[in-house]
Amino acid sequence: MADLSAREVEKVEFAFSIYDADGTMVIDCADLGNVLRALNFNPTNATIEKFGGTKKKGEKMMKLDEFLPIYSQSKKDKEQGCYEDFIECLKLYDKQENGTMLGAELTHILLALGEKLSEAEVDEVVKDCLDPEDEDGFIPYAPFLRRLCERAQATE
Repeated sequence: MADLSAREVEKVEFAFSIYDADGTMVIDCADLGNVLRALNFNPTNATIEKFGGTKKKGEKMMKLDEFLPIYSQSKKDKEQGCYEDFIECLKLYDKQENGTMLGAELTHILLALGEKLSEAEVDEVVKDCLDPEDEDGFIPYAPFLRRLCERAQATE
């Protein structure tokens, strides 16, 4: 790829090799999102599907030379958010401007906006990442988001 430096190609090869089960520089397309996340992107499920990712293992395989254009396109994609972007979004729900929001609003956001999560997925996220609500139903959203992002990286 002409628009990728040698260092970037090396970085991509390393991330790709982590998900390459047999050392042939081929990955299962079910791991496409994980490889992109390992390269510090935050692709949506729709983006992963658009690039050829699959939900089930064994359906489709991808070679490194097929992945490089996907990496290149992902670098140009401006629709990906980072921790700071997500914090800014949650600040919209911070009525008291003190770093907290209603836990019920967070649950509603996860269930109803963007790439909606199922009730089971929301329950898992809340159980694993959310601090207990205070007596008024508020939760600190920055620690929640930090744990969620760390958890997403750990599962890659």
